[in-house]
Amino acid sequence: MFPQSILFFVLQIGTGLFWTVAYILIIRRGFKDKTYGIPMVALCANISWEFIFSFVYPHEGIQLIINMLWLFLDMIIMLQFLWFGWKSCQRYMPLKYFYITFLIVLMLSASMIITVSIEFNDLQGKYSAFGQNFMMSALFIVLLFKRGNASGQSVYIGIFKMLGSLLAAIGFCLYFESSLINLFSIGTLFFDLVYIALLYNMVYKDKVKSSFMLR
Repeated sequence: MFPQSILFFVLQIGTGLFWTVAYILIIRRGFKDKTYGIPMVALCANISWEFIFSFVYPHEGIQLIINMLWLFLDMIIMLQFLWFGWKSCQRYMPLKYFYITFLIVLMLSASMIITVSIEFNDLQGKYSAFGQNFMMSALFIVLLFKRGNASGQSVYIGIFKMLGSLLAAIGFCLYFESSLINLFSIGTLFFDLVYIALLYNMVYKDKVKSSFMLR
């Protein structure tokens, strides 16, 4: 059996790896489908968290490297959102309001993460991380229903996102006592499974429909 510190390190690396793959797949699918892959509120929360815990309250060791890598990848996703997202809503929102809205949400996200970290005396960002991960999983489902198709998304993105979240949940469940984080983790896993099932069903129906039309 691994010593606790080594096991937590393995889970930490696994979380970083799976989430990094999910980000890369989101970027690849975004460019392929000419859209964005993360809802605005979740994207702003991600960028804020990664910036805060890279530069304001920097983590130590491997986690700091992971944070910076995630921040770099999220900046690419942000560029996709600012370009493709504007195109999807230009019929009812002027460009300047689109950018202003994004900036306001980004500032509110950063303010809330810092406030939660101070309020809970959690300068490692555990509570905000699991809370926004829970929110992101729910918003992925909302985005799927909003679009009505798998544009910008894939089953593999859902699987890697779920695996990264699951490893993080196991690590904190084993070594930290927090009913709130446990609740967030259970809710996140539930939404991730629902998202994967809905997305798989949607992709499968599209393939069946395409095959039928080619006959």
